[in-house]
Amino acid sequence: MNIAEIKAAVDVGKSVHWANEGYRVHRDDLGQYLITFVRNGSTIGLTDRSGRRLNGAEADFFISEPRQDVATEQGRDAHMGTPDTRSGAGPG
Repeated sequence: MNIAEIKAAVDVGKSVHWANEGYRVHRDDLGQYLITFVRNGSTIGLTDRSGRRLNGAEADFFISEPRQDVATEQGRDAHMGTPDTRSGAGPG
């Protein structure tokens, strides 16, 4: 993605990342486009000071597609894998 594509995607609320999903591209309250490592909050500008060169290769920026709700999916799997203890076949 080039600078214009990245900024446009961020502006419409898409989830833009650099290198992996741990690095999130976002816009702050001052209008600056930033790359933040989510785990520790370390942040760098999207571009160098001139604003014409990305701080990363264009090929390393991507839009993350929304996933299904993981908690819902895990809950569904957990219910499917739990043996039915209410059957009358056991002791009791």
